[in-house]
Amino acid sequence: MPKRILQGVVVSDKTDKTVVVKVERRFTHPVLKKTVRRTKNYQAHDETNQYKVGDVVSIEESKPISKTKRWVVLSTASAS
Repeated sequence: MPKRILQGVVVSDKTDKTVVVKVERRFTHPVLKKTVRRTKNYQAHDETNQYKVGDVVSIEESKPISKTKRWVVLSTASAS
């Protein structure tokens, strides 16, 4: 089964080897037929502490690294 890959913005890099990534998803509301935005924060593993607040990154699912970390930062995503 392929691993999910999400794209988001780093909102916190205070902890060691961890970044918090805010991922936004958009969908059409089933009744109102209006585009709705929902965001969720994911804690992702950053082995080298190279990503800073404001960076657009891609994260990939992985096996559990700690109590809350189940994602790994792949790379800086192109801002498109």
